[in-house]
Amino acid sequence: MSNTALELAQKVEASLDSIRPYLKADGGDVQIKDISDDHVVRLEFVGACGNCSMSTMTFKAGVEAAIKRDVPQIKAIEVINLTPINH
Repeated sequence: MSNTALELAQKVEASLDSIRPYLKADGGDVQIKDISDDHVVRLEFVGACGNCSMSTMTFKAGVEAAIKRDVPQIKAIEVINLTPINH
């Protein structure tokens, strides 16, 4: 990981730390899997969040919002195991 990616990872971790208590209260968490050179973060929901039907809402309203607010250099955020919403 480059110095820039390492810096971004530290900032993203700090941002995630602000919402982790809510995830952990429900038995889940989120981990950074990768940050690309073009500032795309790949995350993985773990624990109860990994198979929760509300994970899409948690991602949009919590995780994505926190990262975009705290680390504006991030261009996109993907969750590698996000449960799609079935309409």
